[in-house]
Amino acid sequence: MTNKPMTIEPMTNIVTPYKNQTAGKKEQVAAMFDNIAPKYDFLNQLLSLGIHKGWRRKAVQMLQSQKPKTILDVATGTGDFAIEALKLNPIKVVGVDISVGMLKLGIEKIKKLGLQDKIELKPADSENLPFNNNSFDAVTVGFGVRNFENLEKGISDIYRVLNPGGMLVVLEFSKPLNFPVKQVYNFYFKYITPFVGKLFSKDSSAYTYLPESVNAFPAGEDFLKILRQAGFNETKAVSLTFGIASIYAGRK
Repeated sequence: MTNKPMTIEPMTNIVTPYKNQTAGKKEQVAAMFDNIAPKYDFLNQLLSLGIHKGWRRKAVQMLQSQKPKTILDVATGTGDFAIEALKLNPIKVVGVDISVGMLKLGIEKIKKLGLQDKIELKPADSENLPFNNNSFDAVTVGFGVRNFENLEKGISDIYRVLNPGGMLVVLEFSKPLNFPVKQVYNFYFKYITPFVGKLFSKDSSAYTYLPESVNAFPAGEDFLKILRQAGFNETKAVSLTFGIASIYAGRK
């Protein structure tokens, strides 16, 4: 039996990439990803040491029993999560993002792989998804929910477009709690990530924003509470690599 969605009061702090700008978070995030798009995949691989690929595989595997035929990948970026989702043998995967620069690279990647008949990428806002109610068997979000301007509204709209019985799977950074992982993680995120990001992408704000947005994100039980308030049940969180990241899941 599904939970009935309720009105949710926002509980998250708004962290923006560019502190000297007056534009809203949504506009700033879109501009930020447009700026770093050419180096995004390279820096993802470099800064995560490739570990993010294994995390993505585990997130997609959580949908195997669902056998989804239609999948929506929100905050798809350059389409890596959408490509991984093809292992579930769906009829169609749709990826959406607010960054046109990221989508352009994703479309080029998908064409090179010959997957344009299976994957469609298009610009769209996670808080106002351009799809009818009950449109998808599964929704995925990889490292994107902390970039939502209004997290609760975005999760509620994802719930709306899911079919009854459909599943949401979210992969997101967490905050390790145990020594020495916590200390190493904090040092790496605070000093190494911004330095390397600035060196290669020429946008230091983007990689300063990364640890700030992770710190502001309501991880663990706090995020599961947001899922339940939006109407999801059977919610759970799976910790990855000493708590560096987590997979969250919920069913409509």
